[in-house]
Amino acid sequence: MQHLAFGTPRKLPKASSLQGRVVVLDIAFAGAGTGGGFKKITLPLIDGLGDRLGMWVDHHDSEDHVLYKNDSRFVLATKAEHGACPEMITPELVARAGRIDTIVCHTDFDGLASAAKWVRSGVEPYPGCDDDARAIDTRIGTPSPVAERIDRALRARYRDQGLFGVIVRHLSTGLADAALWSPIDEAAAELIPVERETRRAAQAYKRLEPGVALVDVSEGYDRVDKTLLLLLGQEREAVSVVVDKENVSIAARFDSGKNFVELLGLGSGMPTRVSVPRPQLPRVLKALGVSPGDI
Repeated sequence: MQHLAFGTPRKLPKASSLQGRVVVLDIAFAGAGTGGGFKKITLPLIDGLGDRLGMWVDHHDSEDHVLYKNDSRFVLATKAEHGACPEMITPELVARAGRIDTIVCHTDFDGLASAAKWVRSGVEPYPGCDDDARAIDTRIGTPSPVAERIDRALRARYRDQGLFGVIVRHLSTGLADAALWSPIDEAAAELIPVERETRRAAQAYKRLEPGVALVDVSEGYDRVDKTLLLLLGQEREAVSVVVDKENVSIAARFDSGKNFVELLGLGSGMPTRVSVPRPQLPRVLKALGVSPGDI
């Protein structure tokens, strides 16, 4: 199996730490709201890899995609075109990339499934894995029990690189080794108290006109699951906003037609879920149409 490295749009590995030819999967170009943007976060990795970059495959909206429209190494789509990244990875695409020594992928189910599918030369780790990735990434539809087990583990330990490696290994072998479920299920069990605290936090949502639900969890709460908290907010209003000590997260349903990337001028990301630094909260609420009094 290729070497594995993990990253997010805000935090990428250094090119010098990556061996040989590299493929980057499911990592969006950094936007203006990510503390540096494309030029300071994404571009250094692209330039640092140079000819060692074999391919970059991603499905998040970005105004910087146009910079690489004539570079066949960049296979870039929008979220509307592909709800998840694994469905973009085909045997033909993997073959076209040639030899790859290192896979850099996002740290969610979508990204890890993409890495496993690449290892398998474009073949799904199990039937329906592509559909599961789409259901989890868009939060539309119901993922299978297999995907649910893995997603819960990742939500519980979202920084555990050892767990990421176990999951890619398990998926890349077609779930052949039942023993690998043990560390995954152990991690998933840690989500139970987090979910309990998240539902407690959701009771503090405040409804703001027009159609915004906001909750501040910067004080008075233990760890919460932000994704679940945003979804619980959307049960109250069309747009949910979660404020913590460092960030403001904004979300709406994938099929809502809303585009917070454009609304906030962020340049790239997932149209229906974005995060910006906490000091930008007044600007966010103003852009969402919240009345000055509520702001």
